[in-house]
Amino acid sequence: MKTGSCLCGAVGFEIHGPLRPVIACHCVQCRKQTGTYMSATACADADLAYTRSDGLAWYRSSPEAQRGFCRLCGSALFWKADGSSTTSISAGAIDGPSGAPLDGHIFCESAGDYYEIAGGSYRKDRW
Repeated sequence: MKTGSCLCGAVGFEIHGPLRPVIACHCVQCRKQTGTYMSATACADADLAYTRSDGLAWYRSSPEAQRGFCRLCGSALFWKADGSSTTSISAGAIDGPSGAPLDGHIFCESAGDYYEIAGGSYRKDRW
């Protein structure tokens, strides 16, 4: 089991199953939300349990997906595609080592000019 939370603790969660390797997303939405790229792992919805959710809010960021964040401290926590049975989780929100290695990068064509893409086994301009 893994645990995680936002910066202020108003959102807490447990993961009771395997994590997908981390994917770094360089899309414009992720860059606007984080100031850089979003590094996220994912798990099955059935394996994700909220231990505290009074700060959790969801923002519909596109016609296909929404983003979960803490409405108190602003931590970017989740990304959820409509109809999906998995939820992406900000790798930095997980307490301690995640055990999920960086797999690759997506939406590289949208990467900011203020950083270099490094690591991972692949780079894609789209998902």
